Amino acid sequence: MATRIDSNAMALLALRCPRCHQGKLFTHSALNLTKFAEMPAQCPVCGQSFEPEPGFYFGSMFITYGFNVAMVLGLGVLIYYVFGNPDTWVYVSVVTVAALVLAPLVLRYSRAMMLYWFGGVHYDPKWQNQGRVMPS
Repeated sequence: MATRIDSNAMALLALRCPRCHQGKLFTHSALNLTKFAEMPAQCPVCGQSFEPEPGFYFGSMFITYGFNVAMVLGLGVLIYYVFGNPDTWVYVSVVTVAALVLAPLVLRYSRAMMLYWFGGVHYDPKWQNQGRVMPS
């Protein structure tokens, strides 16, 4: 059980397919600011659909909200203790820059978490041996 959890956590952190842990969830680098959110329709390795239903990823905005709340609180506490409660503009500037810089990563991990938690797909180490046809 512990190895499955570790395997899922590592695959999630690497943004890999929840079923085979090999296929990439995103087609472009997070540094490509025009295409960082593009996902293939299915896993290039095992053929698992990455969109279980239309509009599936609208739910990931709640996960994004959680990431952003944690970031605002964490940065707020850090700024308070490091800079000794500076003016409000310092808090706003630092949080704004951090939110803009981290937006591609937050979006990607929010979508990946949504797929892992609510997509109904589980890791299957034997997916190759179950007679599934490999996508071309």
